[in-house]
Amino acid sequence: MKKNFISNSTESIRIFRSGFLESLSKVHYSVPLILFIPIITYFMYRALAVTYTNVLTFIASCILGLLAWTLTEYIMHRFVFHFEPKSAVGKRLHFLFHGVHHDYPNDAMRLVLPPSMSIPLATGFYFLFHALLPVAYMDGFFATFLAGYLVYDISHYALHHSKFNNRFWKKLKHHHMQHHYADPTKGYGVSSALWDKIFRSDFEK
Repeated sequence: MKKNFISNSTESIRIFRSGFLESLSKVHYSVPLILFIPIITYFMYRALAVTYTNVLTFIASCILGLLAWTLTEYIMHRFVFHFEPKSAVGKRLHFLFHGVHHDYPNDAMRLVLPPSMSIPLATGFYFLFHALLPVAYMDGFFATFLAGYLVYDISHYALHHSKFNNRFWKKLKHHHMQHHYADPTKGYGVSSALWDKIFRSDFEK
């Protein structure tokens, strides 16, 4: 995806004629916290108090859930958000889903997923994991999968709007800013550069 235009403005441009659709495309960064912390707490409670079998199963399900999120984040960003359609309708949809963020990367109202996207996605993943995973693993896995998503969303906002002194966060911000301002065909990991290193889509030093 070659970029011909990137705005450094913090303005939030209008992308829908409909006021209702426009409102669905914007969200304050606190909304995912309000929505998903109770859900994560509920599934963590179930993992510990309802489906708990032993400590190793619980720890393994939590680690696998976090790891699954980092891979999901990478795959969605690289192959869904950066898919380049040929049709006019496809290009319009691509712009609405992700192109607007690359054109206006500092738009504070479009840095976390709006509930109109995050809730259907979370629901779909829940039913997918429920069908694939053993009962003993499901709750801990899903709790930390959602926790990984939440860290991703809030990290994404912070990477665009915060200054860091911590070495880890400075490195992560540099990695993401390279994706926006140097080469959008690399650096697809936002909360982690792990899979960029594994799949060789990281930036060369």
